[in-house]
Amino acid sequence: MTLQPARQRDIPGTTLFDAAQARKGYALNKMCYSFNSAANREAFKADEDAYCTKYGLNAEQREAIRAKNVLQLIAAGGNVYYLAKFAGIFGLDVQDLGAQQTGMTKDEFKAKLVAAAK
Repeated sequence: MTLQPARQRDIPGTTLFDAAQARKGYALNKMCYSFNSAANREAFKADEDAYCTKYGLNAEQREAIRAKNVLQLIAAGGNVYYLAKFAGIFGLDVQDLGAQQTGMTKDEFKAKLVAAAK
């Protein structure tokens, strides 16, 4: 069995994080990685737009940041592992991100996880 290159595979409703997405999201992911530092998280909260400018985010990425929308962030090249750093600033956890991605409430998403573990 031979795997097709990512650009030839299509998984409906899924944005594949491939080399093109990694290049597209480099600035966004670099910014989110910076949130490992409490000082950087505070600087972002103090002036989101200036912080985005510092990292060179494009218009699509800036809009996704303003909307705090995980699916938009992923489409803009975000990697979920770096986006978790961004989400943490607003008190969101990985279950919140999963709920956004699936269009469920957090409680519905948690129930789905529990049911799948049985």
